[in-house]
Amino acid sequence: MDISEVAKRSGVPASTLRYYEEKGLIRSIGRQGIRRVFNANVIERLALIALGRVAGFSLDEISNIVGNEKKPTIDSDMLLRKATELDRTIQKLTAMRDGLQHAAACTAPSHMECPRFRRLMGLAASGGIKGASSNKL
Repeated sequence: MDISEVAKRSGVPASTLRYYEEKGLIRSIGRQGIRRVFNANVIERLALIALGRVAGFSLDEISNIVGNEKKPTIDSDMLLRKATELDRTIQKLTAMRDGLQHAAACTAPSHMECPRFRRLMGLAASGGIKGASSNKL
């Protein structure tokens, strides 16, 4: 399958495919004229790369995950660390969302007079929102 067909089927631009090949994430099997040619399994490999990107893994981390061409070498500990990191991000975003929703509906004369909004500002300024749960705001 040439690079244009891979780009069409995967939705990944040819420039990104060339970059992924440069980084060692995918490998062409040769050329057809001036176009790179890939095995059909590159589509599945690109889906695995996309999953890693959506989960927040760097390309270097994904390179470790996808391993060699034949079989991915998925590190369970790495997945658990990323899941824990995502949990912390979810907590942070949930706290921020809840604080903003409260501020939007708050009946205080101004946001600056709302104790909960002021706590939210203080937590944000101190970096304390990272692990804060929404009931602390």
